[in-house]
Amino acid sequence: MNTPGTVAATRAEYCVIACAEAWRGDGEVLASPMGAVPSVGARLARLTFAPELLLTDGEATIVGPDGEAEGWLPYRKHLTLVTGGRRHVMMGASQIDRFGNQNISCIGDWEQPARQLLGVRGAPVNTLNNPVSYWIPRHSPRVFVERVDMVCGVGYDRAEAAGPSATRFHRIPQVVSDLGVFDFATPDRSMRLTSLHPGVTVEMVREATGFPLTVPADVPYTRDPTPAELALIREVIDPSGTRNREVRG
Repeated sequence: MNTPGTVAATRAEYCVIACAEAWRGDGEVLASPMGAVPSVGARLARLTFAPELLLTDGEATIVGPDGEAEGWLPYRKHLTLVTGGRRHVMMGASQIDRFGNQNISCIGDWEQPARQLLGVRGAPVNTLNNPVSYWIPRHSPRVFVERVDMVCGVGYDRAEAAGPSATRFHRIPQVVSDLGVFDFATPDRSMRLTSLHPGVTVEMVREATGFPLTVPADVPYTRDPTPAELALIREVIDPSGTRNREVRG
C-alpha cells in the first residue's frame, strides 16, 4: 500500500506494475504485449529491471522504450523466436478457465455461436511454443469461466494430455486482471490467487470468478510502484494516460 507522503497510485498503475513483473527474470526474450496496460508494463520493465528485453513495433522493427527503431527483425527470425520459446507474449482473453485455457474466438457453440469474436488467430502456436501470460481488464464470471466455449490458447490440462511435444515450451507465468494477479503453481495446475490490487478483497475476487480458486491463507497486495516508476509511467511512457482507458479507478 502507499506510504504516507507518497503520491497515490491508481488501479491502472498497479496493473501496469503487475504486467511489468511478468517479464522479470526472463532474460533476453522478445516481449510481445497486447493492450495498452501490458505495453506500458513491458516498456517499464525494459527501462528498469529488465534492460535486456527486446520490444517490437508489432511488425518487423526492434524498438526502444521510446518507440525509436533499434534494429530489424526478419520474419524468419521472428518465427525462430516464437517456436523456440524465446518470446513471452501477454495476450487478452474473452474467456479463461481454471487451467488456463483461453478463448478469443466465439461465445456459445462454435457451429452456431451466439457471438463471433476475433477467431483463434495465433493463440495455439503462441501457447505451445513460448510463455504466454494474460491481461484481463474486466474481471468477471463471464470471462473467468469453468469451461471455455472454444479452446484457442492451450491450458495446462490440455497441454499435459497432448504430451511432451506440447509441454516443452508451454508455460503460463501469470494472469493479471483489474482485481489481482494469478498463477498456476498448484499440484493440479489450476489457477491460484497470488496478489490483490489495493482496495480489492478476496471475496470480491471469488464473486467475480466462475470457478473455485486456490487462495492462500495470506494473500499479499500487488507491490507498490516506486516514485521513479510512477514518474516513468506518467511522464515518459504514458503521459497521455492510455492505461486509464483500460482500467477504471
